[in-house]
Amino acid sequence: MSVVIGIDVGGSTTKIVGYTDSGKLVSMLKVEAADPQTSAYGALGKFINENGLSLSQVSQIVLTGVGASLFKKEVYGIATSCVDEFQAIGRGGLALSGKKEGLIVSMGTGTAFVRAGKDGIVHIGGSGVGGGTVLGLCGQMCGASSCKTGVDMAQTGVLSRVDLNIKDISTGVISTLPPETTASNFGKMEDGVAPEDIALGVLNMTFQTIGMMAVFACRNDRVKNVILTGTLTQVPFAKQVFEALRRLHGVQFTIPNHAIYATATGAALSYLHQHGNTHEIC
Repeated sequence: MSVVIGIDVGGSTTKIVGYTDSGKLVSMLKVEAADPQTSAYGALGKFINENGLSLSQVSQIVLTGVGASLFKKEVYGIATSCVDEFQAIGRGGLALSGKKEGLIVSMGTGTAFVRAGKDGIVHIGGSGVGGGTVLGLCGQMCGASSCKTGVDMAQTGVLSRVDLNIKDISTGVISTLPPETTASNFGKMEDGVAPEDIALGVLNMTFQTIGMMAVFACRNDRVKNVILTGTLTQVPFAKQVFEALRRLHGVQFTIPNHAIYATATGAALSYLHQHGNTHEIC
């Protein structure tokens, strides 16, 4: 068996996906480390060990992500190549969702918006709002030591203590906006607000900002499917926010299985497609 491996090299987290040369999924995993090179080498070693492979069975390593440029022509003597991160996001998002076209939103440290379909894959823009926003604000405002800590704190937060809603400022009926619609993120901030409330407010602001940017992008396009990928898809509260936006704006938000591995998946599949291989997602 010959295996092609896609590696998405992030700042401290590396995702890795392997396919056989016939296009059958082998497995997916992620590794965290202090620097990209350590993370990537650790991920590769762990992947090979957990799947009972030898280095000789890996025919190609396809790198993408912000840390891909740190690697030279070979890794452990295995041939490597690089693929554009936005191309990998687009291809991986479509493959994991099973859709033929859509707006792929990659929520990592920041957020990338990629239009993918029969007309090709195009990076249409991005935002600095993402996981880095959650980490930075929750660290300074809530004392959270990590993004996960902030997310855990938010589970017991009360959003109405920090956000100003339409019903807080209007007694009338606004036909297109339900009373619970956010009028201003952090526009209320009641006395006695707890760190948990602030953490929830940070998550709500982050996901609403990303979601509304996706909605605006769809309004100028015939595509109404938004495929959400990246690390932030693992936050349970995200589904609540995107469901509210779906009801309000009629845009379909999808979080596919294995959404955090979309970019690594796209990297591996880009190589397989280039060499005429088919694939299946198992």
